Amino acid sequence: MKKLLSIALFSTVALTGVFASTNTAQAAVSNGNNSVSVEKGDTYKSIAEENGITVSALEQANGREIGGFDLIFPGETITLPGATTTNTSADTTAQAATTTDTSATTQTASQDTTTATTQSAAQTSTTTSTTGTSQGTFKISFYDPAVLGSNMGYSGVAANLSVFPKGTQLKITLADGTVMYRTVNDTGTFANTNSQQLDVAMPSSSIPSYGVTTASVEVI
Repeated sequence: MKKLLSIALFSTVALTGVFASTNTAQAAVSNGNNSVSVEKGDTYKSIAEENGITVSALEQANGREIGGFDLIFPGETITLPGATTTNTSADTTAQAATTTDTSATTQTASQDTTTATTQSAAQTSTTTSTTGTSQGTFKISFYDPAVLGSNMGYSGVAANLSVFPKGTQLKITLADGTVMYRTVNDTGTFANTNSQQLDVAMPSSSIPSYGVTTASVEVI
């Protein structure tokens, strides 16, 4: 009976020592070179949790059997897996890729904006070249400068210069829908005495048979 009591007492003391050892365990100390020194009470599980890694990764880094029994002793050096460094590098690469994508997106957006602005400007220019400020309805007659001995060509129109100074660009839409663009470069007898008349330069062979018509006139 005394022998049984002695064994029980010894077991109790031993267990108390184990629990006391576990409760006073210190975390493994980092050596600063991707490894730690084992402190009393450390286990592979506690070291793995302390360093944010899995037990299997820690076992693999130290050549242990994955899922096996890991017996370690105070003062022993445990190597930490280099996954953290690799991941950091991967994160840096991902960030660089993200920055590149953002830069590419910004450049694309800038190019699209520039293109849209250019197209808009071109459209505005086209609109400006075909649409001007309405000057009302004018009487239109035609003449051939060459017949009069002039070499002014057929891009001009004679007008009352007090109404349309020389160099004024006009859009002339005839009653039949024909559109002509002319620059004021002369004044004729009829146009000079009639502020609402224009004499359009045109080859004799192209002058309409009706001779005189009306047109809406715009300054462009």
